Amino acid sequence: MARYHIETYGCTANRGESRAIEQRLRDGGHHPAEGPADADVAILNTCTVVEKTERNMLRRAEELQDETGDLVVTGCMALAQGEEFADADIDADVVHWDQVPEAAMNGECPTTTPDTEPILDGAIGILPIARGCMSDCSYCITKRATGKLDSPPVKENVEKARALIHAGAKEIRITGQDTGVYGWDRNQGESLLPELLDRICDIEGDFRVRVGMANPKGVHGAREELADTFAANDELYNFLHAPVQSGSNDVLGDMRRQHRVEEFLEVVETFDDRLDEWTLSTDFIVGFPTETEADHEQSMDLLRRVRPEKINVTRFSKRPGTDAAEMKGLGGTLKKKRSKAMSELKREVVGEAHESMVGERREVLAVRPGTGDSVKCRDGAYRQVIVQHADDQGVEPGDFVEVEITGHETMYTFGTPV
Repeated sequence: MARYHIETYGCTANRGESRAIEQRLRDGGHHPAEGPADADVAILNTCTVVEKTERNMLRRAEELQDETGDLVVTGCMALAQGEEFADADIDADVVHWDQVPEAAMNGECPTTTPDTEPILDGAIGILPIARGCMSDCSYCITKRATGKLDSPPVKENVEKARALIHAGAKEIRITGQDTGVYGWDRNQGESLLPELLDRICDIEGDFRVRVGMANPKGVHGAREELADTFAANDELYNFLHAPVQSGSNDVLGDMRRQHRVEEFLEVVETFDDRLDEWTLSTDFIVGFPTETEADHEQSMDLLRRVRPEKINVTRFSKRPGTDAAEMKGLGGTLKKKRSKAMSELKREVVGEAHESMVGERREVLAVRPGTGDSVKCRDGAYRQVIVQHADDQGVEPGDFVEVEITGHETMYTFGTPV
């Protein structure tokens, strides 16, 4: 039996794939090593979202091949740019996620039994509900890795969630390349996400559910049903990650993002109408090749208008094999200038939201250890609350605690148990 070491980079969906890989390795009788030097096989689950990440993946693969016996590379870079590893003289098996266990076990096939315990990340259970997406964004390399949408039945995902909860998960993270279109491939283009969430929330237990990234187009068609589902289920964090990417319809068209700004705003307005309090998370790509100064200002205006509490700002970088890579790019200085301006506005918006929480009492779920003797918690809208001196307070991951918000940094707040 093999000793394995697994490293995961990128999004929560990638971490979910690693959990599934590790589950099958454990089922086959294999055991985690203390580190790559002690492993018979190292598994590198890669990301390739931007060029810098690609370079980091190649560098880490080079390091791992020198530290361990055998190296297996999987994940988005492996599937979209697998040839890059051979070109860099990296000796590794480059395979799809599903092929990793067999590659790591030299063809041995594990047998999964019904009573096998899921692999958890502390109090967090990660549930990938589908692979692939329905989009065809001009800048995105990930779809080359994940392919078209493939949604398992609702019942199958509910049983996976039930297994995680019975194994001790207190927070279930619903993940996928685009959770909003879950079920489009088996339900004639209509989302099954509201039904799935309702059924997961019906599972007996005390837990919370976070829904991962959902593109605005997929959410738009189901926005009323989805917002009603959030309002009806206390188990759901009132949190939506809908990446708009630009405030300009011209740029969205060049990105082939499928949605328009007006549709994104209709999603936000629907959730505002149905929920007393919720957190909007969104993403902006700054410096897309066709973005003018007026387009950039439209993005800034949209950020000021909707005031999301979680904002990811990314400078555009060309990904090989994508249509956007063939476009004439903007200069690095200009992209840096626009990114800086949006990041400053982001800090202002998020800081104001957190300042408004000071003095309030909220129930939070402790989800994972923080820095030093602290623990990271989430309130009902998935805002991050840090409880310091957690050992002295008797707070550990998995606990539900009432706290008073006593202060904040830009990206999180501090809470004291009451």
